[in-house]
Amino acid sequence: MSWSLRIARVFDIDIKVHLTFVFILMLGALQWGRPHGPQGAVFGVLLMLGLFACVTLHELGHSVMAQRFGVPVREIVLLPLGGVAVLGKNPDKPVQELLIAVAGPAVNVVIAALLIPVTGWVTAAAGMDPLDLASLFGTPSLPTFLLWMLKANVALVLFNLLPAFPLDGGRILRALLAMRTGYARATRLAAGIGQVAAVALGILGVMGGNLLLVLVAVFIFFGAGMESAHAQAKSVLSSLRIGEAYNKHAIALSPADRASRVVDYILTSYQPDFAVLQGGRLLGVVTREGLLKSLATEPEDVYVTAIMEREVLRVPPQLGVDEVLERMGEAGARVAAVQDGERFLGLVSREDLAEALAVVSFLQRQRLLAARQAV
Repeated sequence: MSWSLRIARVFDIDIKVHLTFVFILMLGALQWGRPHGPQGAVFGVLLMLGLFACVTLHELGHSVMAQRFGVPVREIVLLPLGGVAVLGKNPDKPVQELLIAVAGPAVNVVIAALLIPVTGWVTAAAGMDPLDLASLFGTPSLPTFLLWMLKANVALVLFNLLPAFPLDGGRILRALLAMRTGYARATRLAAGIGQVAAVALGILGVMGGNLLLVLVAVFIFFGAGMESAHAQAKSVLSSLRIGEAYNKHAIALSPADRASRVVDYILTSYQPDFAVLQGGRLLGVVTREGLLKSLATEPEDVYVTAIMEREVLRVPPQLGVDEVLERMGEAGARVAAVQDGERFLGLVSREDLAEALAVVSFLQRQRLLAARQAV
């Protein structure tokens, strides 16, 4: 995800922070700094960092469970409104999605369970009344920090278990529905429920003057819509073979070609990716990004073999487009080579597949419209 910086790597998963995260730290500093000065500002920042540490553990719960089922996890990104674990593909079975969705809130339940006795002990040791919540929440102190973390983890569990897709509760709902109705229909139903819930949350936020609740409602509404569109696209693409979607008339390169020839091809053909072939065998792929990087760093007109990507994802032509997209997601690849055994057929990119989806969806709508008119 763009505008994100990697801060750690845990269980082979990159943990990144979106640059807008700094606004949350500023908000915490401002909220506690006003009544308590510089000490309060530092305390507010620590509260935000503690909260997002819990969010990170929540997302790691999802991620580790996903890895147990062979689902690759590309990264965890911390955003102002929470975190997201980016999976390389969807789980193969509804029960797997159910367990992956439950794993996140389960981590927060464990954290809350551990914080209850620790908070009580620290509060008593400090000579404070654990039932005097007003004083505990009002002053920067270790008991206050622990109590806020306890409250935050309970809130994370309750909020994420709302049956509003794409929250964890919505994914649990989809998994349960998919056991009976199938993935596509379950997604449509769960997404519809999520959007209704988002509208209700948005109305409550507007009536109560709660801007954060309104932003969360917007996030849920559009997130549910995107998940529904993704499920519809997956349904459409599952009927299309990759052998029908690659460019059969693409320009290919030979090892003797140089970068200047690739520039000419890009300017005159608008083709962004080029296979480098020798005797019909694929050696690698030159991408527009790789070419531009070479032009910026290499003064000479180098051979294409010096700038090509040698590790290329290879897929058979009979594979479904949806499966190819999943493999590309797992490999983090934008381009794949279509091969029938050892025979190279052509290249396909994510952009090609997006165009194929648009064309097939249009044709399906036209056929449906024609069938309705015939009736």
